[in-house]
Amino acid sequence: MKSFKVMLSSIVDVKNFVNLVNEFSFDVDMVSGRYVVDAKSLMGIFSLELSKPIVMRVYSEETEAFEKALKEFIVD
Repeated sequence: MKSFKVMLSSIVDVKNFVNLVNEFSFDVDMVSGRYVVDAKSLMGIFSLELSKPIVMRVYSEETEAFEKALKEFIVD
């Protein structure tokens, strides 16, 4: 498992993010405080606090292509 912080600033960002995550077969979760939702769920992500970065957990060791596809959303 790898973790990244992501920032989703708009409705369009969330839609594009979910579309990209759905291209990969492994599981991805979004963690905000005590809430954990499936990163492939548009409604799940909208239930989180989007005004600050969210932790994304990727359940795969092969994340190079995933990181490249989502680089615009990943923050340090």
